[in-house]
Amino acid sequence: MKKTLALTLLLVACGAANAAIPLVNATCPGKIQVHADEGGPIYINGKEGKLKTFNQNYYEAQGSGVTISLSINPDGSADVSYTGKKKAHGVCEVKKG
Repeated sequence: MKKTLALTLLLVACGAANAAIPLVNATCPGKIQVHADEGGPIYINGKEGKLKTFNQNYYEAQGSGVTISLSINPDGSADVSYTGKKKAHGVCEVKKG
């Protein structure tokens, strides 16, 4: 019974964390396209990235040779940046609407 309750609480917590991901479309230098559905997942160049949740305001997705960092601001807007090969990194342009 205790294991079932713990597992249920863990699944609820994971679902709540993913729910904080907003709908996002962004373009990063190097022709990297980022799309996140509301609640996740995060797509990198059309392929689903491996998502790592740090908290309800910060996520990273890995795929296509890059790591995408998605942070949620207090007003609900998103900031997106990337880290790639050979120390490539930068800020991505989040598309409005």
